[in-house]
Amino acid sequence: MSMTGSFIDARTDGPKISLKDLLRIVFKHKTKIQAIFLTTVFVVTLAVFYITPVYEATASLLIKVGREYIPKPEVGSATNLMTVNQTEIINSEIAILKSREVIERVINAMGIDKIYPRILRNPPRNMTPLHAAVLKFAKDFKAEGIRNSNVIDVSFQHYDPVIAAQALSLLIDFYKEKHLQTFANPESVFLKQQMAEYRRRLERSERALEAFKQQNEVYSLTEQRSLLLKQRVDLDSSLKASMDMVSELEKKVATYQQHLRDVAQDKAQYTQSELDKVLVDTHTRLLSLRLKEQELLAKDYRQDSRSVKDVRKEIRLVQSFLKTQKENIRRTVRTSNPVYQDIQKEYLKAQAELDSQQAGVETLTKQIASLDREIRSLDDKQNEFRNLNRTVSINEKNYLTYVEKHEEARISDDLNRQKIANISVIQAPSVPQKPVKPRKLLAILLAVVLGAASSLGYVFFVEYNSQEFSTPEQVESRLGLPVLTSIPLRQA
Repeated sequence: MSMTGSFIDARTDGPKISLKDLLRIVFKHKTKIQAIFLTTVFVVTLAVFYITPVYEATASLLIKVGREYIPKPEVGSATNLMTVNQTEIINSEIAILKSREVIERVINAMGIDKIYPRILRNPPRNMTPLHAAVLKFAKDFKAEGIRNSNVIDVSFQHYDPVIAAQALSLLIDFYKEKHLQTFANPESVFLKQQMAEYRRRLERSERALEAFKQQNEVYSLTEQRSLLLKQRVDLDSSLKASMDMVSELEKKVATYQQHLRDVAQDKAQYTQSELDKVLVDTHTRLLSLRLKEQELLAKDYRQDSRSVKDVRKEIRLVQSFLKTQKENIRRTVRTSNPVYQDIQKEYLKAQAELDSQQAGVETLTKQIASLDREIRSLDDKQNEFRNLNRTVSINEKNYLTYVEKHEEARISDDLNRQKIANISVIQAPSVPQKPVKPRKLLAILLAVVLGAASSLGYVFFVEYNSQEFSTPEQVESRLGLPVLTSIPLRQA
């Protein structure tokens, strides 16, 4: 029985493989191993030197949080700044860097024939050369943010190192312009129109306020109202004092009137000589008339005779006159009394003062009523004045707001025209000196590893599927028979 055969039975569990067995297999197939190993290393090395090298231009950008990320409300001013998320800012800038518009501008600026001539030589069937160039550029371009920083690393790979550096430089320039365009304020014309409109409103409201002031002679309503209130307080105090004075004078006049009545009824104040002096002649005349009546009756005149009737009529007239004279004399004597005259003088004085005070009270009452009407009218004017002032204030605030917004937009436009952005180039693109692809030494080392692995794998695979026996143990294991002796195989 031959001593050669497979050392592993695919159908039954074989014995454990020792290092000796492995070395036997290696030496058995050393020619194949060398051939596969050298072929693999040669092919990979040849491919490495045949592949066109790829160069990578790199740059670093610093993204500063500037005016672009400061919130600008449509109306008013920002009092509380919005919290700016660093990651969101970096991601937004990377999106602008990778935007199709920026890439297309770079390709159009350099030309497809210069940056990707192969696409023009072999144009794709399902897309335009520009679209294919954009996809190729996007694949070769990378932009990554550095963790916990505001720095973005950008790189671009190309077969020509000069083109790689030029393309990356153009992309950064176009990115800055796109950044400014993205964050530019397109409402400058609208702001200018609104500013002009609110300026006209402000001028109209100011003219209305000035006309109201001139028409109503209103310049300081607060001071005027304070002055009117002070005048009313003073007039009210004077009215109360006058009313108190009127009350006192009324009591005083009533007292004087009572005194005059008491003096008039006091007969002790009369002078008898003065009364006799007035009535002497009247009594003498009455006495002579009575004597004449007696004489006529003594001369046999009848009671109804004309002479008797005339005398009696005259007597009645004298008596009536005497009575009247007595009253007049009493009155005259009373008024000529010094006590009565003093009381009457004080009474007339008090009455005159009372009339004056009452007239003053009436005047003060009318003045207070007039002041009340004026204060109410002033309150109405003050409400209208306040509304006009409020309108002027609102229009002025809106006008100044749009002036500020327009000025900010103008400054932003100036900065955009000068291409001033909050982006700094930390490291500008430069022409790379060494290619990044392929890495020859690494490729050769990988070829050595790959050649060794592939050659060993191949021989072990062949040995595994072989039907030959290489050791006595394999024979005993496969056939179940003991091996009595083994003869080494010697090749002639």
